[in-house]
Amino acid sequence: MDAEDERGFREFVSARSPALMRLGFLLTGGDQHAAEDLVQAALAKLASRWRRVDAPEAYTKQIMYRQQVSWWRATGRRVEVVRGAVPDLPGRDRTHQSELRVVLRAALAKLTARQRTVLVLRYFEDLPDHEVARRLGCSVGTVRSTAHRSLARLREVAPELAEELEAAK
Repeated sequence: MDAEDERGFREFVSARSPALMRLGFLLTGGDQHAAEDLVQAALAKLASRWRRVDAPEAYTKQIMYRQQVSWWRATGRRVEVVRGAVPDLPGRDRTHQSELRVVLRAALAKLTARQRTVLVLRYFEDLPDHEVARRLGCSVGTVRSTAHRSLARLREVAPELAEELEAAK
């Protein structure tokens, strides 16, 4: 990597790291260390291909999605404990948001990594089902059924989220 490429890469990392960490935090179910590992692995892959990548943020997110699915497959389905704070949600009532954040954090901890990934891509990244399927390497039907089961599980473990989950439909 020449000096100009290195400068561009450093600027990208500096500007986009907070957003990539939020995404990593969501994909890993709130595990700060796993989120850092995920972002670091994605940025390392990006660095080696920096010159050839036209859309570095999209490319980095794609790496993160696939890496998280790979880790999920390698470790199997396991319950993960959520640590740290969920990033701020937009809205009016901060107290209500704080309460919802606590409930959501606990509820998300009860989902598998794959379920969380589908929900993050579908609702946080606002991607259509066909794009989620493409990024995760599965069928559209799998994305839809996983999202349906994930939302049903959230309703089951956190009935107080029902109103917010209905708005997400």
